[in-house]
Amino acid sequence: MADRLTQLQDTINQQAEHFCNSVGILQQYSTPSKFPGFDRIGTPQPHQTQEDYAALFATLIARCAKDIDTLIESLPSEESSQELQVASLSRLEQENQEAGEQLEEIVRQGEALLQRIQAALQDIAQSQLDMQNPTATAIINTNLNPITNFKQEPLSSMNNVPSTNSHQLPDPSPNSNQ
Repeated sequence: MADRLTQLQDTINQQAEHFCNSVGILQQYSTPSKFPGFDRIGTPQPHQTQEDYAALFATLIARCAKDIDTLIESLPSEESSQELQVASLSRLEQENQEAGEQLEEIVRQGEALLQRIQAALQDIAQSQLDMQNPTATAIINTNLNPITNFKQEPLSSMNNVPSTNSHQLPDPSPNSNQ
């Protein structure tokens, strides 16, 4: 949506267009008049029955003039001080802030709902897998469960394997004779 001045300029341009078109229609469909002393014999133009263009353009011009008056009245007056404009802007800014907070809350609710829907879909898919092959899914589920007795050893206590060109792995037993 354009601001008030742009709307006013567009309406004034439309009014000028109505004036131009009305003059063009009057020129096109008017009957020529004879000047005394100028007797030129020409071919008479057939009189065409057209709409009442004068009434049409009068209505368009009057309506457009009313729109222009309405737009001019809606412009801020010189009486509105800068303090009033600042107060209006601060009120609009506060409304914008509140609308932003509402939008953020709606987004949070939507994300929570999306997570619930995804969890429900995952449960449905798992239930369908369980119904198709109960023994295979039990094995898969046990393999997917995290290992709870996992011990992490420091890196220095791990046995280092020397790099050799042979494809044999060293014997991990401590009593092995090589």
